[in-house]
Amino acid sequence: MAAPSQPQKATYDVIVIGAGIQGSFTAYHLAQCHKDTLLLEQFPLPHSRGSSHGQSRIIRSAYPQEYYSRMMPDSFRLWKQLEAETGTTLYRQTGLVLLGPPGEPELEGCRKSLGIDKFLDAAALAQRYPGFRLQAGQVAVVDESAGVLFADRALRAVQEVFRRHGGTLRDGEKVLRIEPGATVTVTTTAGVYKAPRIIITAGAWTGAFVEQLGLRLPLQPLRIDVCYWREKQPGSANLGSVSPCFLTLGLSQAPHGIYGLPSIEYPGLMKVCHHHGSPTDPEKRDQDPSSAARPDISVLSSFISSYLPGLETKPAVMETCLYTNTPDEDFILDRHPKFSNIVIGAGFSGHGFKLAPMVGKLLCELSLGKEPSHDMSHFAISRFPNVLGAAQ
Repeated sequence: MAAPSQPQKATYDVIVIGAGIQGSFTAYHLAQCHKDTLLLEQFPLPHSRGSSHGQSRIIRSAYPQEYYSRMMPDSFRLWKQLEAETGTTLYRQTGLVLLGPPGEPELEGCRKSLGIDKFLDAAALAQRYPGFRLQAGQVAVVDESAGVLFADRALRAVQEVFRRHGGTLRDGEKVLRIEPGATVTVTTTAGVYKAPRIIITAGAWTGAFVEQLGLRLPLQPLRIDVCYWREKQPGSANLGSVSPCFLTLGLSQAPHGIYGLPSIEYPGLMKVCHHHGSPTDPEKRDQDPSSAARPDISVLSSFISSYLPGLETKPAVMETCLYTNTPDEDFILDRHPKFSNIVIGAGFSGHGFKLAPMVGKLLCELSLGKEPSHDMSHFAISRFPNVLGAAQ
């Protein structure tokens, strides 16, 4: 259902382009700072064309990089705040099993971020979660705080609070042109808007927008297969009364990692996905590729037969999602190097949803010239060489 019709006007304090979870949280924070904010979305809401749809995402405290693990307590707090503001449950605590070979640097980083002294071996993990079968010599650590975010519900909730604070959400309006200046002009399929500040959070479409502005960011949209696998017998996966999520790190057969979530979307089906995909054009991602173009399925089938023997090895349901990756898989949260009143949030690389409350706050702070709540050095555009060209 499209966003309720709101009176159209031409001038705002801030315009946010892209109403996925990052743009919606950015607009939410701007509205709470009493900024008259326009949030634009090219597709009628709700839609499944981007990176924010679906019913579930993992939230976790464990991160190998300290600059993300430091942001997670604030993210958890802001998710709880949104739950309180809307009277809606957005998070289910399930725990998260992180598994891989001993000595794997990212797994070691996650252990340290959790403040846990020891890993679990195969026998200890099987005692706790009989459905997991670690391979010989592999180890695991459990993030007790982790769980599942209800993604679709979360997106609706943050947009509801944004509108409640006076924000304007216009969906089904594609941005055609951005003209920089002291006042930025944004032309859409339905109107022309002006604001002294804009924020671009357009997911896989961000690269095309910033190219108009003379910026070539190394953003690669990927088409991700989101797969659901049936239990051989109801309850046979035997992962405990509340199944945990899981994430692999450093497995040779899946160097990009495999993750899984308990049965939420479809009863009796576990969501298990490869944290990688095929390069795609976001305008064409719904074209169904041949099975030969889906190597991730064989990687997942092999993993499931070895590690999750209670599941069938052919996916029962397959859906798609988009990632937009940077070369280092760190986010881009920065001002345009030439136009300081244009802020860009992009390249969330398949791990941004859980951090969206803090990402939105940081983008809001950047746009308003406030001191950022966290160190932004890892998210700077300047880490990429030769990105500036001529504006079109």
